[in-house]
Amino acid sequence: MRSYNLFQLKAVEGLCCAVPEASTVPPFIGAGRWTFGGKLDGASRQPLDFDDRAADTAVRFNGFYLFQTVDRRFIS
Repeated sequence: MRSYNLFQLKAVEGLCCAVPEASTVPPFIGAGRWTFGGKLDGASRQPLDFDDRAADTAVRFNGFYLFQTVDRRFIS
């Protein structure tokens, strides 16, 4: 698993954006509507709904992976 920075949308419970650590954060993240939720890597916990294969595909096409989680550890 690659390492990601995880961001959470303040207005929508459980909506997350995972951005590879080595990538530039998308401009929509910096608009003040998202909060930093931590790092995801092979050694850290990850949301139950995080799909590595879907993340790889999304990052290849978009540069980030948007997903919805119901994992209470990742809902602010």
